[in-house]
Amino acid sequence: MGRGKIEIKMIENSTNRQVTYSKRRGGLLKKAKELSVLCDAQVCLLMVSSTSKFCEYSSPSTTTKAILDRYQQSTGVDIWKEHFDSMKNQLVQLQGANLKLRQEISQRMGEELEELDMNQLRDLEEDLETCLDSIRERKIKQIITQTETYKKKVKSSEDQHRILIRQLQTADARFGFSSVESTVSNYDDQITMVNIGDNQPHVYGYGIHELRLA
Repeated sequence: MGRGKIEIKMIENSTNRQVTYSKRRGGLLKKAKELSVLCDAQVCLLMVSSTSKFCEYSSPSTTTKAILDRYQQSTGVDIWKEHFDSMKNQLVQLQGANLKLRQEISQRMGEELEELDMNQLRDLEEDLETCLDSIRERKIKQIITQTETYKKKVKSSEDQHRILIRQLQTADARFGFSSVESTVSNYDDQITMVNIGDNQPHVYGYGIHELRLA
């Protein structure tokens, strides 16, 4: 039996449509590469899926830009004109917005006010007051945040100080530093009494007459 014809229409199921696109895209890219190699042709292939995914192929001997330039020369159609006009309009809009912002900045600095009428000056004054309120609010929040941070640091330092004091007190009680100090003091007093008791030097372990020169 021969293969039946398939009606060419958009596949309704999005999953099946994507699978079919992936398979046929691969086959089309393969055919384009074969055509480029077998016939020494300069081939450029551009594809955009329904999900806006871009796919491009061009022969190794050329580039997409070169193919498009040759297309413009052959047909006399400027394919970049619409894009250029769009970019030009966008540039004009950006320049206008930039000029307006510069003017607003100058007016906020108290310059270029001659062209403003009473209503515009009132609106500018209200705008400046709103900005000042916002700045004050931000400044107060920042001061409160810094104050809370400093309070936490001070509390942490005080806690560490109390912990060190308790550790020192515990060490004094454990090792008895007070009794050691008193023992050293008594030893020093005894040495002083021996030295000044009879105004004569004492050498412990030897009699005074046993020390002679050789």
